[in-house]
Amino acid sequence: MVIKVFLASSSGSTAIKKKQQDVVAFLEALKVDYTPLDIACNEENRMWMRKNVPEDKKPSTGIPLPPQIFNEESYCGDYDTFFDAKEDNTVYAFLGLPPPPGSKQAHVEDEEEQEEEDLHSEDEEEAEVQEEEEEDLEETQEEEEAE
Repeated sequence: MVIKVFLASSSGSTAIKKKQQDVVAFLEALKVDYTPLDIACNEENRMWMRKNVPEDKKPSTGIPLPPQIFNEESYCGDYDTFFDAKEDNTVYAFLGLPPPPGSKQAHVEDEEEQEEEDLHSEDEEEAEVQEEEEEDLEETQEEEEAE
């Protein structure tokens, strides 16, 4: 899986430049493989990005601004959703990647899986107890009928 980050190498907006730098620096810090794709120098990249950002995720102007993040062909989000994922410690889920072993996110997912398994085990135990109680009740009814 390749993470694609659509960037503008020559943007007049310092806000866009800072957002791009933030995304790239964070991905590099996490050692996430990504491919930067320039939309300023490459019309094909710009058209692909604009075409593949979902309609409901486009700004009111209709033209999505960089950075835009994709996992292969799947849209992940823009800077704001990336920032939210970063704040929530869910960047790997945001990117559609499995968290590396030992990371906080992997630890949280392991705990959630364990809780789910525990709940499932409890449900199975309750079902077994209920089944045994029903069998005992049937036996008692059969014994009473036989008397």
